[in-house]
Amino acid sequence: MTGIDFRAEAEALRAELIARRRDLHMHPELAFEEFRTSGIVAEELNRLGLEVQSGVGKTGVVGILDGAKDGPTVLVRADMDALPILEENDFEYVSAVPGKMHACGHDGHTTIALGVAKLLSQRRAQLAGRVKFVFQPAEEVVGGAKAMIADGVLENPRPDVSVGLHLWNGMPLGQLGVADGPVMAGSSTFTLTITGRGGHAASPHSAADPVVCAAQLITAFQSILSRNMNPLDSAVISVTQLQAGTASNIIPQTVQMNGTIRAFRLEVRDLVENRMHAISKSLCEAMDCVAELNINHHVLPVANHPEVSQRLRGVFRHFVGDDGLLLDERTMGSEDVGLFMDDIPGMYFFVGAAVPGREVYYGHHHPRFDFDENALPLSVALLASAVAEYLVPG
Repeated sequence: MTGIDFRAEAEALRAELIARRRDLHMHPELAFEEFRTSGIVAEELNRLGLEVQSGVGKTGVVGILDGAKDGPTVLVRADMDALPILEENDFEYVSAVPGKMHACGHDGHTTIALGVAKLLSQRRAQLAGRVKFVFQPAEEVVGGAKAMIADGVLENPRPDVSVGLHLWNGMPLGQLGVADGPVMAGSSTFTLTITGRGGHAASPHSAADPVVCAAQLITAFQSILSRNMNPLDSAVISVTQLQAGTASNIIPQTVQMNGTIRAFRLEVRDLVENRMHAISKSLCEAMDCVAELNINHHVLPVANHPEVSQRLRGVFRHFVGDDGLLLDERTMGSEDVGLFMDDIPGMYFFVGAAVPGREVYYGHHHPRFDFDENALPLSVALLASAVAEYLVPG
C-alpha cells in the first residue's frame, strides 16, 4: 500500500466534478463526433502539464503523465461518446441536443479520468513510472478502441497494466463490482438470410416458405444454450430483427434475420457459432430453403486479471470495506475496453451509482437514465489509488 489517501483530495474536487459532468451531459456527442468533448479533455490535460496527443482514432485523446522516476506504465481509459436517445429527464442540465443523450455514464467517466489526472499531476514527484490516460471515442458503436489501437495507442510507451471503471446505476453507492475473470461479455452480431421459393399465400404447397423456416430457426437457436452448452457456462442468442414480405397474400422469397450473440468465453462463442451454422444449414435444407449465415465478432470479453484485481481489491477495501466488494457482479453487456485488456493485464470495475430515493429504476440506455453524482469523488479517489498502487513506492 502507498499510504496515500485520496479521499479528501477527491472530495475537494466535488463541485468541479459535478459542474464538468453536467456540462458534458448537456452537450452529448455521438461516436466519432466528440469534437467538443475531446477539445475540453485536451485543453485540461495540457493545462495540467501532460504530454497530449489529439486525433487518435479520429476523436480520441491521449495524455501522458511522466513521474519523477522510471517505472511501469499504467493505462487509464475513459469513454466519451453519447447515445442517439431523446432524453426524458427534467433536471436543469438535461441534454441540449435533441435526440442525443449521455445515457450510460460516459460523461461521468470522462469527468472522473480528468479528476484523476489532476490529482496525480500534483503528485508527479512521487510517481515512479507514468500514466497513460486514454480518452476513447465511439464505445457505443464498439469501434473506438479498435481505431485507437490502429493509431498506435498501445505503443510508445506500451502499458504494463490497465485500469478503468464503469459507473453502475444498478448498485447503490458504496458497492463495487470487483470480480476476477470475465465481467462483461464479448459481443457478436449475425445476419441470416433464408431463401425459399415465393408464391401465393393461398397455395403454400407450391412454395417453400422461408417465414416458417425462420420461425423454426428462432426456436432451434435457443436449444444451443440449453442442450449444447455446459450448463455452468453462460451465453445469449437474441434475434432482434426480422424482415420479410411485401403483402399479406404473398409468401416471400427471402427472410432476413439479425441479432446478437454474447458470451464470457471465446470457447463458448465459437461453439455457438458452429452450432448456428450447422442448424441453419440442416434445418433450411429440410424445409427446401437455403441459409446464408454471417457472424461478425466485434468485442472481446472484458476479463479482469486475477493478480491485478486481487491487488486492487486490497486498495478498495479501505474505501468500502469487505461488504462493499462484490465478487460476482457480471453483465452480458459488452464494452470494447476488452480490446485494450486482451494482452495487457488489467482490471475494469463497477462503481455503484444508483440514484437515491428514485422509486422507478431506469437502467443504462434508458431515456431517463441518471446516476448518483456522489459517485464522482469516490470514483476519482478509487481510480487514483489504483494507479498509485503501481506507481508510488510503498
